[in-house]
Amino acid sequence: MKHMNILEVANGKPIKLWTQGVPVDEDARQQLMNTARLPFIFKHLAVMPDVHVGKGSTIGSVIPTLGAIIPAAVGVDIGCGMIAARTSLVAADLPDNLQGLRSAIEKAVPHGKTFGRRDQGAWNHVPTVADQAWSALAGRFKAITDKYPQLQKTNNRQHLGTLGGGNHFIEVCLDEADRVWFMLHSGSRGVGNAIGNLFIELAKADMRQHIANLPDKELAYFEEGSRHFDDYVQAVEWAQDFARQNRALMMHAVIEATRQVIRKPFEANLQGVNCHHNYVQKEQHFGQEILVTRKGAVSAQKGQLGIIPGSMGAKSFIVRGLGNKESFCSCSHGAGRIMSRTRAKQAFTLEDQVRATAHVECRKDKDVIDEIPMAYKDIDAVMAAQRELVEVVHTLRQVVCVKG
Repeated sequence: MKHMNILEVANGKPIKLWTQGVPVDEDARQQLMNTARLPFIFKHLAVMPDVHVGKGSTIGSVIPTLGAIIPAAVGVDIGCGMIAARTSLVAADLPDNLQGLRSAIEKAVPHGKTFGRRDQGAWNHVPTVADQAWSALAGRFKAITDKYPQLQKTNNRQHLGTLGGGNHFIEVCLDEADRVWFMLHSGSRGVGNAIGNLFIELAKADMRQHIANLPDKELAYFEEGSRHFDDYVQAVEWAQDFARQNRALMMHAVIEATRQVIRKPFEANLQGVNCHHNYVQKEQHFGQEILVTRKGAVSAQKGQLGIIPGSMGAKSFIVRGLGNKESFCSCSHGAGRIMSRTRAKQAFTLEDQVRATAHVECRKDKDVIDEIPMAYKDIDAVMAAQRELVEVVHTLRQVVCVKG
């Protein structure tokens, strides 16, 4: 039995949705239909069960294109994604009071937002290990800033190995066998944001004469062969490498911080996964080389490991791709929001947040109410809707959560 619905779009390509048993709001449907009407969509759009409205295009969608690229579909957190590592520790090795472990991780990894001129989430003194990683990225960054000097004064080197804010997090989790895992979620930070915004505006400017014909001006695109197309591909690939490296550095810092708290020697990367869920790359599908933009979706090629986190009070999953061709070998990137951050802050109280995260050592203050588990879809329903896309390898429950 097929667990996928097809939405036919007048003057556009069909939309295939793996959303049985999960809500899809009308605004998200409309947004998907706008994207499906673009002339360069290849075959169909694939929609994941965590689908919800995004800026320009829908989060939880896989957008295959021929000869064109939409910067707003990739978004401004280019290369945002997850990394997870299984350790040789078990639950019994963790201290009874986990506050010290959370505090050690918070000290080891800069996190949080910018307040005026003070950036809580940047390094004051960049550590050697981050500088070494930056030196491997610096040459390609110079090639980009030679063409776009405004990107030089971004937070780049100072943000490599830092978490950020919003829904970015670091967690200590236990799997079904009570083994300890570390898992974190972050992207390309200030520099990726600047690259994303710059090219979204350039795409709109390039399309001034066509923009009236677009179903949504946020869907402005670059055509292959144009100068900005090649420059964007160069910049986006660099930002995706920055994001992957950013996660690897933080994972190293989390492991080292844990070694300061737990004196028992342990191995840390017994099973590791590092995957993007906001990105674009060239791939082969249906016998053709195309560009695949995954906006809030993870690659799930046959046998490939991925990470699908729940909200900060729910479980998360390490999954193995089933290589479903119709989904362009993709799966969801999380549970998916059912209400906006503003609405969540209006709907729930601090007491609700404390209750919903009672089993987790984490911040419990008004600034994280927008991340309350009830603002997200039911992760079990999301997993059931995509059983043709992935199989579950490990189920993780968090015991420590550090929020940016």
